[in-house]
Amino acid sequence: MTVWHWVRHGPTHEKAFVGWRDVPADLSDAAAIARLDAELPRPALLVSSDLVRATATADVLMEGRQRLPDVPDMREFDFGDWDGMHFTDVSERDPILSRRYWEEPGDVAPPNGESWNAAAARVAPFVDRMNRDHPNAHIVAVAHFGIIMTQIERASGLSAYEVLGHRIDNLSVTRLVHEAGHWRVEVINHRP
Repeated sequence: MTVWHWVRHGPTHEKAFVGWRDVPADLSDAAAIARLDAELPRPALLVSSDLVRATATADVLMEGRQRLPDVPDMREFDFGDWDGMHFTDVSERDPILSRRYWEEPGDVAPPNGESWNAAAARVAPFVDRMNRDHPNAHIVAVAHFGIIMTQIERASGLSAYEVLGHRIDNLSVTRLVHEAGHWRVEVINHRP
C-alpha cells in the first residue's frame, strides 16, 4: 500500500494565474508549518515539484524524511499566455475560452498552455513509477493546486469538473492510497 500525502505549497499571495512562473512561497507562518510537519508521517519519502514555491515548502519538511530529487513533471499547469494575468483580465481577453477552461476541463487549454488532460498525463507516469517502486511507502508530495486535483480525479473516479468543486488550500494535506492497483481517497484539503 502506497500512501500519498499531497501537500499544496505555501501561499504566494499572487492575485493572478501562477503556473510555471517561479514565484516564491511565504513560509513565515511557523505555527502552520509546525502543525503540517507534525501531521505528516515519518519515515517517508519527500518529493516536490521543481518550482521554488514547492521546493522551499518541501525543504522545511525534510526532518525525518528522505528527500528525493525535484520532479519537473509535478509542476503546476502551464497556463501559457495567461500566466501572470489577473483572472478578470483573462476573462476579458478570452471570455469564451476562459469560461470553457473551468466549465469543461479536459482538453481545453489556454493559448500556448496546457489542458487538464495534458497535465494529468504529464504527472501520471511519475506517480505510477513511485507506486511500482515503493509499494509500501508513505510519500509526501509537495505540489500545486492543479496537480493535486488531477490526482483526486484519478483516485476518486469523479470527473475533472466535479473535482474542481473541492478546495485545496495552501499547506493542506490530501491523502490518497494506492493498493493492489486501486485507489481510494482518505482525505481532501485537511488543514492541520
